[in-house]
Amino acid sequence: MSTETTGAGTGAGGDSRIHNIGYRSYDGPRLGRAYARRSLYSQSLRGAFGLGRSAKSKVLPMLLVAVMCLVAAILVAVAMATPASTKLPIEYTSYAVYLQAVIGLFIAAQAPQSVSRDLRFKSVPLYFSRPIERLDYVVAKYAAMASALFVLTGLPLVILYGGALLAKFDFSDQTAWFGQGLVSVALLSLLFAGLGLVLAALTPRRGFGVAAVIAVLTISYGAVSTVQAIAWSTGSESAVTWLGLFSPITLIDGVQTAFLGATSAFPGGEGPGAAAGAVYLLVVLALVAGSYAVLMRRYRRVGL
Repeated sequence: MSTETTGAGTGAGGDSRIHNIGYRSYDGPRLGRAYARRSLYSQSLRGAFGLGRSAKSKVLPMLLVAVMCLVAAILVAVAMATPASTKLPIEYTSYAVYLQAVIGLFIAAQAPQSVSRDLRFKSVPLYFSRPIERLDYVVAKYAAMASALFVLTGLPLVILYGGALLAKFDFSDQTAWFGQGLVSVALLSLLFAGLGLVLAALTPRRGFGVAAVIAVLTISYGAVSTVQAIAWSTGSESAVTWLGLFSPITLIDGVQTAFLGATSAFPGGEGPGAAAGAVYLLVVLALVAGSYAVLMRRYRRVGL
């Protein structure tokens, strides 16, 4: 209990009064860093889908989730309506590649929402007051964005898998391919989340962050695919493989072609072999680790 003494005079005959202003020290449970980290993760994950925010904020992310799931449902319906069909019209590992524009739009919209607003309104120092630290903030934001992308890309695969089982396709084949698809989208989620957050964290301006993410994740795919097609048509087949290193989605395509038995979307359908695939995998892992390191450095500068 704290007290405050005020005096009407400074001499021995001065009037003195003691006021009880009711301050008490906190004696409840102290939940610590782990609780703060989990709370920030949960809040960021919910925010990626507009949950806990205004109705307007829910429109775009929910619409994109609906598009991803609707396309999968249509493919399942086509497979079930075709009596002679023994497999789905699209491979599990190809789904994210074909719908990469939707994925790119999701990360372009939600990565700046996750980090740019904290920078713009200078609320980062409030996070870094006790007990949360810079490591906790970066890990929570990165994990939340990767989890949101995994939900976005993994949910349609679940629909495809469920539809394949309802259509009584071969259980063992479908389960193996479904597992390969989940590994692929997990790697894609880590890569896209890291790149998206880095680009968004470079500026407090949300519009600039959106434009940067779209340019790197979506426009780069169109540019690389065009140059690959030109190289293929001019007989430079070997160049097609190495050009794939310059776009995030073609990096994922190369890894899953080399190691997950996927069919490549590269011109001619010939993706990288095992040796080139190892290079692709190393580049993906380097980009994931590099994104984390850049985020840590970024928040070292703006934290306090």
